[in-house]
Amino acid sequence: MDAPIPYRPPAPVPKATISGVAVSALFGQRDVLSLFPEDAYRTMIGDILFGKRPIYLVNEPRAVRRVLVNEVDVFPKSDLMVGALTPLVGDGIFISGGARWKGQRAMIDPAFAHMRIRAAYEQMTAATDDFVERLDARSGEALELDEEMSHLTADIVFRTIFSEPIVGDDARAVFRAFAEYQDAVPQIDPKILLSAKAWEEIDQPRKVHETCALIREKLGALIDRRLASGERRDDIAGDVIAARDGATGEGFTREELIDQIAVFFLAGHETSASALTWAFFILSQRPDALARIRAEVAEVAGEGPVSFEHTRKLTFTRDVFREVLRLYPPVSFITRIAMEEVKLGKHTPPKGSLIVISPWLIHRHRRLWRDPDMFDPDRFSPAREVEITPGAYLPFGLGPRVCTGASFATAESVLILATLARRYDFETTNAKRVIPVGKLTTRPKTPVRMRIVRRRPA
Repeated sequence: MDAPIPYRPPAPVPKATISGVAVSALFGQRDVLSLFPEDAYRTMIGDILFGKRPIYLVNEPRAVRRVLVNEVDVFPKSDLMVGALTPLVGDGIFISGGARWKGQRAMIDPAFAHMRIRAAYEQMTAATDDFVERLDARSGEALELDEEMSHLTADIVFRTIFSEPIVGDDARAVFRAFAEYQDAVPQIDPKILLSAKAWEEIDQPRKVHETCALIREKLGALIDRRLASGERRDDIAGDVIAARDGATGEGFTREELIDQIAVFFLAGHETSASALTWAFFILSQRPDALARIRAEVAEVAGEGPVSFEHTRKLTFTRDVFREVLRLYPPVSFITRIAMEEVKLGKHTPPKGSLIVISPWLIHRHRRLWRDPDMFDPDRFSPAREVEITPGAYLPFGLGPRVCTGASFATAESVLILATLARRYDFETTNAKRVIPVGKLTTRPKTPVRMRIVRRRPA
């Protein structure tokens, strides 16, 4: 059988020089991915000195580990990241730091048990089964893939948090507001990046504040309903409500409950929704990869349900997911701020410098990967995994702030890929217009329009 033709999924073509960053920013360009020059994909550590504060781009794996793992107190989360997320999650565990973060983490550790795969898999399959019924009823319609994947993964995490599907006015309102928030808030806006000083308070667009207020209002109503019922359910909401500080014995206030639940909802569905959108888009362009997934699912699970044990054996399906995370890491940028003058390679960032670690750049770095812009899931196969540079793959981050839902997202995505791939054909109707942008997560700039058609039995 002939080898498949190499495929480069949509991505901006790098600019020739770094000066493009400053020029484009001045003209209001908000998408950082399209501003990176070719040099950024080859540099290990570099500086950007156009703005009011020094910015250092760190791609070198050992330096990345130092920032995210070894010296986390020296490099806390930046004001850019905190500013983007505070309207939604308050001082929740996603952005809190130091002793407060450690205390919050200890309090909600039991809730993380519900993000463990075996405990959540029943909720995953129930939501996926309901989603399949919806797709069957709409077979052949032109759908917005981004919205459909967000709805499915939001339903899964909603069931994991509240033990109920994402139905009813409050639940649907939360989902819609999250979609609007994701569209409205950039983690890195080039104009702010170049104009703001270190520790300067950065206000977000009015739309961000409006959507966050609505989300918090609706989540508060759901929490109030649980509190009023007095019911103790074995789910994330139940564990967060029951959490107590080991030293004081006090629980979270109502606002703090909203903070923590908002973190679980945001982190629990955005990563998978982003990756699945890109995965099904790529499969619509690569029938060879789709055929391999179908053959693997048929061999492992037959025509029956895809069990948790099956997901562990669907190795190619999982490698497709891993390669999609490499090409389109859910979080394009991880930003930190230097609390003191430090030495990074040949550079000495002063106190207040912005440290930018970009999984987008690292995953496509010319010195770290072979054919970095090409879709090649077999690079993660046992025979070729030795090619991967240690520390060059970080779709879920690193260190104490690593995404605790990585295994959850992987099992969920393999289940969804396997279930939908064997049941449907996928046709993207606007493939030439699909291009990624770096918002809060790595999303298509234009919604992916796709016909998902029920396959005829063989």
